[in-house]
Amino acid sequence: MVFDRSKNGSGKAAGAVTSTTTWSPPPCYYAPKYTPIELEAYMRQIWEVGSTGYEWDATQQDRYVNGHPYKDFNKEKAGEGYWWGSYVSEGREADPGAQDCDKQTFWVDEGDVPPADIPQAITPEMLAQLAYAEIRVPGTAVNLAPEGTTKVNLPTWAWLDGAEFKPVSVTASVPALHIQATTTAVPVSLKMEPGTEDADTYPASGECAINDGSIGEPYAKGKADETPPCGVKYLRSSGDSSYQLKATVTWKIHWTGTGVDGEQTLPDGTFGAEQKVVVQEIQAINR
Repeated sequence: MVFDRSKNGSGKAAGAVTSTTTWSPPPCYYAPKYTPIELEAYMRQIWEVGSTGYEWDATQQDRYVNGHPYKDFNKEKAGEGYWWGSYVSEGREADPGAQDCDKQTFWVDEGDVPPADIPQAITPEMLAQLAYAEIRVPGTAVNLAPEGTTKVNLPTWAWLDGAEFKPVSVTASVPALHIQATTTAVPVSLKMEPGTEDADTYPASGECAINDGSIGEPYAKGKADETPPCGVKYLRSSGDSSYQLKATVTWKIHWTGTGVDGEQTLPDGTFGAEQKVVVQEIQAINR
């Protein structure tokens, strides 16, 4: 398995998207793992240590060396196929599903498909799903005007750096099988959650659309009386504390891959972050 992350999101605040559904990438899968010489070296090292016990070692030697069903690690087929083994996706080791790929290492001739009883055998679609887990998108700390501290009933403009919010992608491939898939995430909207019910959002839904990578509009001098296309208005002071403004970007995700016509969809993903906003009462002077 090879991942090309050269077109992925980056930066200290970048992170993985979370599916908007209960779907998640596969926790384990089967793919080519050893040549005959590599499997022999791996198994003989285990047998020499003897930590697995005589009975297990004898069973494995019978399977891979003595012809039941394989003989001499299939070295006579070197270059004509691969030994397939199980892999657990990074970070999914504790998932119950990670234990589902428990079949012993098995041989697949080049050009053949894995046995029908191996549902987790790698495919372009599965590569796309694994690439989904590798997607990283920019952080979502929004720019605010006023910045950090705002006033009650004062519209606060919000926007994100359009240069950072562009499509990102990861390509996963298995060179031994000549298959690959590219998963792409495209930003589509920004959800603003003020952190209190005593607030209005712009627009009222709190969903700021993303157009050509532009999210909201930077505040500029002379716009104080205008309604921001994306923003928030707090109706009550935060007192001695602050509100936790949460900004979440939704990413539309699709993939293309070997033997697949056109773009295929995967569940949308989201990534968000919170930031503190201090809201003060406007001080009035009585004369």
